Amino acid sequence: MKNIRQLLERLDYTLLQGDLEGEITELVYDSRKACEGCMFVCIRGTVVDGHRFAADVAAKGAKVLVVEEEVELPQDAAENVALVKVADTRAALAYLSAAYFDYPADTLKVIGVTGTKGKTTTTYMVKSILESAGYRVGLIGTIEAIIGEETIPASNTTPESYVVQQYFRRMADAGCDCAVMEVSSQGLMMHRVDGFTFEIGIFTNIEPDHIGPNEHASFEEYMACKAMLFSRCRLGIVNMDDPHYKDILKDHTCQVETYGFSPEADIRAEDTQLVKKPGYLGVSYHVAGLVEGPVEIDVPGKFSVYNSLTAIAICHHFKVTLADMQKALKVAKVKGRIEMVKVSDDFTLMIDYAHNAMSLESLLTTLREYEPGRLVCLFGCGGNRSKLRRYEMGEVSGRLADLTIITSDNPRDEDPQDIIDDIKIGMAKTDGKYVEIIDRKEAIRYAIEHGKKDDVIVLAGKGHEDYQEIKGKKYPMDERVLIAEVLEELKDR
Repeated sequence: MKNIRQLLERLDYTLLQGDLEGEITELVYDSRKACEGCMFVCIRGTVVDGHRFAADVAAKGAKVLVVEEEVELPQDAAENVALVKVADTRAALAYLSAAYFDYPADTLKVIGVTGTKGKTTTTYMVKSILESAGYRVGLIGTIEAIIGEETIPASNTTPESYVVQQYFRRMADAGCDCAVMEVSSQGLMMHRVDGFTFEIGIFTNIEPDHIGPNEHASFEEYMACKAMLFSRCRLGIVNMDDPHYKDILKDHTCQVETYGFSPEADIRAEDTQLVKKPGYLGVSYHVAGLVEGPVEIDVPGKFSVYNSLTAIAICHHFKVTLADMQKALKVAKVKGRIEMVKVSDDFTLMIDYAHNAMSLESLLTTLREYEPGRLVCLFGCGGNRSKLRRYEMGEVSGRLADLTIITSDNPRDEDPQDIIDDIKIGMAKTDGKYVEIIDRKEAIRYAIEHGKKDDVIVLAGKGHEDYQEIKGKKYPMDERVLIAEVLEELKDR
């Protein structure tokens, strides 16, 4: 039970009818969960408008309705319902949720990471470093939420504000000192992280992405949404090398620090060296500025330097020693993000989530820098999605990989062969060699059986996903399991 006036204490509102005395039983924003004595927030979604269900919710015995517009209620239900009008019910839900869970972010140091790429890896690196220094850290991100020993699969990069606050409360109750979370542009635009102040906000980089129906109308809007984070944090740490970093900081209200390769950055990478050993790719560099010393990470590429610099810049403010940072960065792993899987001393095999042309090009370009004997790329494309993505990914792999193994991803309602045929249209624009093997396990078997000395083999597109979606149903399919099965079967021959 929660006092109604206390829940509304940080909101601007107008009481249209009824009174605000007493308590509510629950805070609800899904009409299917409405119950006797609850407060229901009418959220205007992209598909469904919660205002449409106001009468139904009132009939179920809701005590308070929070609305953006006046609603029609049946006479018998209306007498017992308080109607509270606000400018934006999504923003109101965030503040109400913070109050409902007793403002858990006030007891946590919350770190928010925004940007087109690098959010997931950075959050795991930060968690690894802070935990190695003795902090207890919760995480909210694209793959999962982590609270103590519990992991909760994610459906959105940044969950609805009610869920964010619920997770914060559970983290605080579990003894966490800090929470690190990915903050998407959609999450900022849809007020999912309103109602509290971030201790630190991070900007990794920005590229044209998420532009289109039900996302952002333009790159400018996308960038403006990312920039919101820096009016909601105490300290902002930004990638000085990104050409748009000044736009991101245009309306900032926070203190600012910078990182990058630029000699003017507060924390910077110098003397970067690629590290290549049998079955292993990494990178080393010297960190300079506010933190000084050598760093080596077990993840290849320049973007990995950026991710680790970000983590170092954050953890510096938690008084973590360089020795703890060095140790933690060596073991920080993210499922499905350039995840090395040991299968041979002769060649390197990894799993990565790269599932569009931009991310695949970035990945393959990075791996090319290690001068592999051959660069082998195994991937497919999702069904019920743009054919353009298939053409583009086929062209990228054909241009950058020495061999492409075209296979299935999530075919959904489409015939897998039709998807492969679309990928081959892009491949045809290049001189790239390819084979097509519909069954993903058999494709992986082919890659391992035909692996040569100094090859780098990347299984792209599935990453952390542990399923394959076919005809509306999800079937278990984890590439790590498939690799293990293939190795076992090859051993038994």
